Amino acid sequence: MRLTDVIIDCQDPEALAAFWAEVLERAVVARIGPFVFLDRVEGLGVGFQKTDEPKAGKNRVHFDIRSPEPAAERARLEALGASYLPQYAGGGFLVMADPEGNEFCVLPEGPFELDDEGRADYLPHAL
Repeated sequence: MRLTDVIIDCQDPEALAAFWAEVLERAVVARIGPFVFLDRVEGLGVGFQKTDEPKAGKNRVHFDIRSPEPAAERARLEALGASYLPQYAGGGFLVMADPEGNEFCVLPEGPFELDDEGRADYLPHAL
């Protein structure tokens, strides 16, 4: 068994696929029924499935994406339609939400430290 795709339920698959295509620098490659798919990279596909229900509550699964400069990446993500979620700042992670409210973390490219409580240390305190 291997993980081949991550599918995100959403109300507007075209718009959410366009957002994540920009974030991940992948092309939208297929539209099949209620699905929109991004280009498969290193064996992992990302797809978006239309659903009528809006997101409710905190995600149980989220993306971690890597950036050479997470704090600087925040402005680019916000310009694309993401929102910064300050309620998670105490954990030391840069947590954002996509245009439909799905949470994701922006992590540094290299290693970073976690304390015994699982708090990260890679962000400047003035985010």
